[in-house]
Amino acid sequence: MTRRISFFSCIVIGALMGPAMAAQMLYKSTMPDGRIIYGDKPVPGAAKVEESKPDTSKAGIQTVAPGDAAALRRMEQERLKRERADERVRTAEKALADAETALAKGEEPLPGERIGTAGKGSQLNENYWKRQKKLKDDVERARLSLERTRAQPR
Repeated sequence: MTRRISFFSCIVIGALMGPAMAAQMLYKSTMPDGRIIYGDKPVPGAAKVEESKPDTSKAGIQTVAPGDAAALRRMEQERLKRERADERVRTAEKALADAETALAKGEEPLPGERIGTAGKGSQLNENYWKRQKKLKDDVERARLSLERTRAQPR
């Protein structure tokens, strides 16, 4: 019975100590020419060899100091603000490009925008010129909107 208890206690101790003992030794070998080589065993011919064991404590890795949490939140908010401003600029740029494309495609008269002349020709009527004015106004509004968006602080 005591043998069983001893056996199981050895297993429990081994299981608890296993991760700490499993940490492999790390060697830093400095060669005569100054090169540094890291490995799991010392390099033959090294001028200097330092050995270290990685910290396997359960403390974990703390990426941010507690005092830096507020600064990190502030930086995140500033990044989000910049991204929103950039998105507004991209949207305004797209609106301008769309308006310019519509103007370029709208140069061709649509059906009903020509009237016949006495010399068997035709000329553009008032509807065509109204549509052209609207397309040009759309481009100008989009250009002004883009300028205002770019001028806003980020």
